[in-house]
Amino acid sequence: MNRALLLALPLLAACSGPLLTAPAGESAVLPRDAVVGAGDPTRSAILTTNAVFSERTPAAGQPASGARAIAQMEFLAATLPRASNFSNASPTLGPQLLTARQEWRGALGIAPGADPQAVIDSLYQASRALEAGQRDAAASSLPNGLFPQGGAATLTRLAALPRLPQTAAAAATAQEALRTTTPQRTL
Repeated sequence: MNRALLLALPLLAACSGPLLTAPAGESAVLPRDAVVGAGDPTRSAILTTNAVFSERTPAAGQPASGARAIAQMEFLAATLPRASNFSNASPTLGPQLLTARQEWRGALGIAPGADPQAVIDSLYQASRALEAGQRDAAASSLPNGLFPQGGAATLTRLAALPRLPQTAAAAATAQEALRTTTPQRTL
Protein backbone atom coordinates (compact mmCIF):
# COMPACT_ATOMS: atom_id res chain seq x y z
CA MET A 1 0.00 0.00 0.00
CA ASN A 2 2.78 2.47 0.88
CA ARG A 3 4.51 1.72 -2.40
CA ALA A 4 1.33 2.55 -4.33
CA LEU A 5 1.08 5.85 -2.50
CA LEU A 6 4.69 6.71 -3.26
CA LEU A 7 4.15 5.92 -6.94
CA ALA A 8 1.05 8.12 -7.04
CA LEU A 9 2.70 11.18 -5.49
CA PRO A 10 4.52 12.33 -8.66
CA LEU A 11 1.29 11.97 -10.62
CA LEU A 12 -0.61 14.04 -8.09
CA ALA A 13 2.10 16.69 -8.08
CA ALA A 14 2.06 16.87 -11.87
CA CYS A 15 -1.71 17.25 -11.92
CA SER A 16 -1.82 19.98 -9.32
CA GLY A 17 1.23 21.96 -10.41
CA PRO A 18 -0.48 24.61 -12.57
CA LEU A 19 -3.00 25.35 -9.83
CA LEU A 20 -0.39 26.01 -7.16
CA THR A 21 1.45 28.93 -8.71
CA ALA A 22 0.97 31.40 -11.51
CA PRO A 23 2.99 30.66 -14.65
CA ALA A 24 6.56 31.92 -14.37
CA GLY A 25 7.04 35.44 -15.60
CA GLU A 26 3.35 36.20 -15.73
CA SER A 27 2.57 39.83 -14.97
CA ALA A 28 -0.01 42.41 -15.86
CA VAL A 29 -0.96 46.03 -15.36
CA LEU A 30 -4.29 47.77 -15.47
CA PRO A 31 -4.82 50.64 -17.89
CA ARG A 32 -4.68 54.19 -16.54
CA ASP A 33 -8.46 54.62 -16.65
CA ALA A 34 -8.96 51.54 -14.45
CA VAL A 35 -8.34 53.49 -11.28
CA VAL A 36 -9.51 57.03 -11.90
CA GLY A 37 -9.32 58.81 -8.57
CA ALA A 38 -7.71 55.85 -6.81
CA GLY A 39 -4.02 55.65 -6.16
CA ASP A 40 -3.57 51.90 -5.82
CA PRO A 41 -4.71 49.72 -8.73
CA THR A 42 -4.46 46.52 -6.69
CA ARG A 43 -6.61 47.86 -3.86
CA SER A 44 -9.14 49.24 -6.33
CA ALA A 45 -9.31 45.94 -8.26
CA ILE A 46 -9.78 43.93 -5.06
CA LEU A 47 -12.58 46.12 -3.73
CA THR A 48 -14.34 46.34 -7.10
CA THR A 49 -14.19 42.64 -7.93
CA ASN A 50 -15.40 41.62 -4.49
CA ALA A 51 -18.38 43.95 -4.83
CA VAL A 52 -19.25 42.70 -8.33
CA PHE A 53 -18.80 38.97 -7.76
CA SER A 54 -20.49 38.89 -4.37
CA GLU A 55 -23.75 39.70 -6.19
CA ARG A 56 -26.15 36.89 -7.09
CA THR A 57 -26.05 37.99 -10.75
CA PRO A 58 -22.75 39.82 -11.25
CA ALA A 59 -22.98 42.91 -13.47
CA ALA A 60 -26.39 41.79 -14.75
CA GLY A 61 -27.22 43.58 -17.97
CA GLN A 62 -24.03 45.64 -17.69
CA PRO A 63 -21.47 44.08 -20.05
CA ALA A 64 -19.07 47.02 -19.68
CA SER A 65 -18.97 46.52 -15.91
CA GLY A 66 -18.61 42.76 -16.38
CA ALA A 67 -15.71 43.27 -18.78
CA ARG A 68 -13.89 45.51 -16.30
CA ALA A 69 -14.49 43.10 -13.41
CA ILE A 70 -13.13 40.12 -15.37
CA ALA A 71 -10.14 42.21 -16.51
CA GLN A 72 -9.45 43.15 -12.89
CA MET A 73 -9.64 39.49 -11.83
CA GLU A 74 -7.12 38.68 -14.59
CA PHE A 75 -4.88 41.39 -13.15
CA LEU A 76 -5.22 40.00 -9.63
CA ALA A 77 -4.52 36.42 -10.73
CA ALA A 78 -1.37 37.56 -12.55
CA THR A 79 -0.01 39.83 -9.81
CA LEU A 80 -1.17 38.85 -6.32
CA PRO A 81 0.56 35.45 -6.10
CA ARG A 82 3.93 37.23 -6.40
CA ALA A 83 3.11 40.53 -4.67
CA SER A 84 5.51 40.98 -1.76
CA ASN A 85 2.97 42.83 0.36
CA PHE A 86 0.61 39.84 0.04
CA SER A 87 3.25 37.22 0.87
CA ASN A 88 1.79 36.73 4.36
CA ALA A 89 -1.79 36.59 3.09
CA SER A 90 -3.83 33.42 3.10
CA PRO A 91 -1.86 30.57 1.52
CA THR A 92 -5.00 29.68 -0.43
CA LEU A 93 -5.17 33.03 -2.25
CA GLY A 94 -2.87 32.13 -5.17
CA PRO A 95 -4.43 28.74 -5.86
CA GLN A 96 -7.93 30.21 -5.46
CA LEU A 97 -7.21 32.90 -8.03
CA LEU A 98 -5.86 30.40 -10.53
CA THR A 99 -8.80 28.03 -10.05
CA ALA A 100 -11.18 30.99 -10.38
CA ARG A 101 -9.40 32.03 -13.58
CA GLN A 102 -10.38 28.69 -15.10
CA GLU A 103 -13.97 29.36 -14.04
CA TRP A 104 -14.31 32.89 -15.48
CA ARG A 105 -12.40 32.01 -18.63
CA GLY A 106 -14.70 29.03 -19.13
CA ALA A 107 -17.81 31.14 -18.55
CA LEU A 108 -16.71 33.75 -21.11
CA GLY A 109 -15.05 31.39 -23.56
CA ILE A 110 -11.61 32.96 -23.11
CA ALA A 111 -8.80 30.79 -24.48
CA PRO A 112 -7.30 28.87 -21.53
CA GLY A 113 -3.69 29.85 -22.32
CA ALA A 114 -4.44 33.47 -23.24
CA ASP A 115 -1.94 36.07 -22.07
CA PRO A 116 -3.47 37.94 -19.09
CA GLN A 117 -2.32 41.35 -20.34
CA ALA A 118 -3.90 40.80 -23.76
CA VAL A 119 -7.16 39.75 -22.09
CA ILE A 120 -7.10 42.82 -19.81
CA ASP A 121 -6.40 45.20 -22.68
CA SER A 122 -9.13 43.67 -24.88
CA LEU A 123 -11.75 43.71 -22.14
CA TYR A 124 -11.01 47.32 -21.21
CA GLN A 125 -11.16 48.34 -24.86
CA ALA A 126 -14.52 46.57 -25.18
CA SER A 127 -15.74 48.25 -22.00
CA ARG A 128 -14.84 51.70 -23.32
CA ALA A 129 -16.57 51.03 -26.64
CA LEU A 130 -19.71 49.77 -24.86
CA GLU A 131 -19.83 52.88 -22.69
CA ALA A 132 -19.59 54.98 -25.87
CA GLY A 133 -22.53 53.04 -27.37
CA GLN A 134 -20.34 51.33 -29.98
CA ARG A 135 -21.31 47.67 -29.71
CA ASP A 136 -19.69 46.71 -33.04
CA ALA A 137 -16.40 48.29 -31.97
CA ALA A 138 -16.66 46.48 -28.63
CA ALA A 139 -17.16 43.14 -30.38
CA SER A 140 -14.24 43.74 -32.72
CA SER A 141 -11.96 44.57 -29.78
CA LEU A 142 -12.31 40.97 -28.57
CA PRO A 143 -10.10 39.04 -31.02
CA ASN A 144 -10.82 35.42 -31.90
CA GLY A 145 -7.36 34.36 -30.72
CA LEU A 146 -8.34 35.31 -27.16
CA PHE A 147 -12.10 34.87 -27.44
CA PRO A 148 -12.54 31.91 -29.83
CA GLN A 149 -16.34 32.15 -29.93
CA GLY A 150 -16.11 35.70 -31.24
CA GLY A 151 -16.63 39.16 -29.85
CA ALA A 152 -20.41 39.25 -30.23
CA ALA A 153 -20.84 35.99 -28.30
CA THR A 154 -18.48 37.23 -25.58
CA LEU A 155 -20.47 40.46 -25.21
CA THR A 156 -23.65 38.42 -24.82
CA ARG A 157 -21.99 36.37 -22.10
CA LEU A 158 -20.70 39.51 -20.38
CA ALA A 159 -24.24 40.90 -20.27
CA ALA A 160 -25.47 37.76 -18.50
CA LEU A 161 -22.58 36.61 -16.34
CA PRO A 162 -23.62 33.61 -14.29
CA ARG A 163 -22.86 33.29 -10.63
CA LEU A 164 -19.17 32.40 -10.46
CA PRO A 165 -18.70 30.88 -6.98
CA GLN A 166 -14.95 30.23 -7.25
CA THR A 167 -14.40 33.74 -8.56
CA ALA A 168 -16.50 35.19 -5.75
CA ALA A 169 -14.55 33.19 -3.18
CA ALA A 170 -11.20 34.30 -4.61
CA ALA A 171 -12.33 37.94 -4.64
CA ALA A 172 -13.48 37.64 -1.01
CA THR A 173 -10.17 36.03 0.02
CA ALA A 174 -8.29 38.84 -1.76
CA GLN A 175 -10.31 41.43 0.14
CA GLU A 176 -9.63 39.68 3.43
CA ALA A 177 -5.92 39.58 2.54
CA LEU A 178 -6.05 43.29 1.76
CA ARG A 179 -7.66 43.96 5.13
CA THR A 180 -4.96 42.00 6.96
CA THR A 181 -2.07 43.53 5.01
CA THR A 182 -3.27 47.13 5.29
CA PRO A 183 -2.17 48.87 8.48
CA GLN A 184 -5.02 50.15 10.59
CA ARG A 185 -5.32 53.90 10.48
CA THR A 186 -6.12 55.95 13.51
CA LEU A 187 -7.62 59.39 13.43
